[in-house]
Amino acid sequence: MNIILKALLAALCGLALPGLAAAETFPSKTIKLVVPFPAGGPNDIIARTLSQRMSEILKQTIIIENRGGQGGVLGTDAVAKAAPDGYTIGVTSAGALAISPSMQKIAYDTLKDLAPITLVATVPEMLVVATSVPASNMKELVALAKEKPGKLNFASSGSGSLPHLAGELFKLTAKIDIVHVPYRGAAPAVNDLLGQQVQMVFLDLPVLLPQIEAGKLKPIAIGTTKRVPSAPNVPTTVEVGMPDLQTENWYGMVAPAKTPPEVIAVLNKAAVEALKDPSVKDKLGKLGASLPGGSPDEFRAFIDKETKKWAKVIKDAGVPTTK
Repeated sequence: MNIILKALLAALCGLALPGLAAAETFPSKTIKLVVPFPAGGPNDIIARTLSQRMSEILKQTIIIENRGGQGGVLGTDAVAKAAPDGYTIGVTSAGALAISPSMQKIAYDTLKDLAPITLVATVPEMLVVATSVPASNMKELVALAKEKPGKLNFASSGSGSLPHLAGELFKLTAKIDIVHVPYRGAAPAVNDLLGQQVQMVFLDLPVLLPQIEAGKLKPIAIGTTKRVPSAPNVPTTVEVGMPDLQTENWYGMVAPAKTPPEVIAVLNKAAVEALKDPSVKDKLGKLGASLPGGSPDEFRAFIDKETKKWAKVIKDAGVPTTK
């Protein structure tokens, strides 16, 4: 009887604690990390740098799968539809997680179909103007825009992108009328800015730094509360009197919903440890990135806050959507 009872209790314990059992053996095989953008871009560089150190910590191979398309939506959807076992995860962007739900019809609900793991990196957006623009600071730029309503253009890396919405937030905050000119990516937007075809743009800091250092673009402000080491002479939007103009791109790690919490905890611990590694901090710091890390719950709250923020900008600015 005692033997039967012990066997029964052991079986019941195994049924009651499947997550713990999974966490004890996880990871036991290769992990696939989906990057929903082409190789070579900021999202890809951040994911590859992080995954290399995580692989060493977890003592398991992590392979990168680039699945670009629809501004990060297609690759993010692939993560949402994957088996919830921790072996398919993703590092995706603000656009796919917090902006696209308000801009277009997508097949996933960010906080229902995905399990947040950690906020990986934030990259500030910088406002710059072409050298032909007769303004060298925020006060002069706003005055120029008010003097010539509807005459100044701002470029973006695409409709519904974070640089687009940063420009819309600028319009709302400064109460100015400037015209959006969307491009297919940051590179052509910068090219036309250098060619004086458009007057200004908000873009990720690393994209703009080489042109600023060469004197080919004029920096106006950076959308953070504190100045950044890679551009110490550029004032923040807080310093120029626009504290509501906070514009940071960001990237976060997610898994399919219903992934066992214990597995999420293993991935979170490895990711946060990797983000604290000096080599990771040095490499990504050169891109202007901050590496906050944090818990899954903190990242969930952050996504919710960002989603509401950009949904309001889209509504208040009357940005066309395809929902």
